[in-house]
Amino acid sequence: MTTDLRAYRTLVLEGCDGAGKSTLAARLADRHGFRIIHSPRTPDSFDLITRYREILTLPGRLILDRCFISELVYGPLYRDSCRITWAEARDLAKAVTDRDGVLCHLTAPPEIIRTRLMARDGEAPPHAQVAALLAGYSSVFQRLGEHVPVITLQAAAGDETSPSG
Repeated sequence: MTTDLRAYRTLVLEGCDGAGKSTLAARLADRHGFRIIHSPRTPDSFDLITRYREILTLPGRLILDRCFISELVYGPLYRDSCRITWAEARDLAKAVTDRDGVLCHLTAPPEIIRTRLMARDGEAPPHAQVAALLAGYSSVFQRLGEHVPVITLQAAAGDETSPSG
C-alpha cells in the first residue's frame, strides 16, 4: 500500500466482513496510537446519527472499525431499508474529514473474502452474496467519494492489509 494512513487523525475502515478492517485497525492502533471504536450492528432503536456524531467528538486519534457506511450497504440488501439518508451519510463523512480524517474502503475479490471468512468463522456466505456486498460497498464509496476523500485498499491472495510504516 502506498498511502500512509499515519498522516490522518481519524480513519473510517469499511468493507464487507473478511476485508481486513479489524486486522488493519489493530496494527495501526498498536504501532501508531489510534483508539479503535468497533461498531457492530446497532439495534434499530438506536439513533445512528447521534451515535456517530458523539464518537467523532472523542479526543485523540480514532479508527472507526465499521460504522455508518455499513448501514448504507447492509440495510438495503438485508432489510430493504436504510436507517440513515444519503444527506446524513454525507454530513457524517464530512465530519470525519473535518476531524482530519479519511474514509478507507477495504476490499478484495469474493474468493479471498470467502476464504478469509471460512478460516475465521468456519462458514462464509455464498459467492453471489459476497459479490453483492462488494458491489454495494463499491457503489456507496463511489457516491461518497464525490463529496469527501476515499482511499481504496485492495487485498490480494495471501495479502494482509497493512499500513505504511
